[in-house]
Amino acid sequence: MKKLIALSGLLALTALGMACGGETSNANANANKAVANAMNQAANAMNAAANNIQTQANSMANAAANAMANANHSATNAMSNSTSTMKSNTNTAAANANRK
Repeated sequence: MKKLIALSGLLALTALGMACGGETSNANANANKAVANAMNQAANAMNAAANNIQTQANSMANAAANAMANANHSATNAMSNSTSTMKSNTNTAAANANRK
């Protein structure tokens, strides 16, 4: 917000300088425009960097969430398979005991 106010003020001064006319005023206006353009380019570069960082953070968060979900799924499957094997072994033992 402060940047926006500063740039707006700079643009207003530029407009005032152009309205007053004269070579000196135009030179100052051009210098002010150059400064404003440089600030805008820097702001755009920072925004691009921030967006890139956010994208990377999202990718890492998604990868971590997927890894946790996969690990949880694997653990659930292993537990389910173990329970199934125990039931099968119990049934086999019971059947063998009944045969005797």
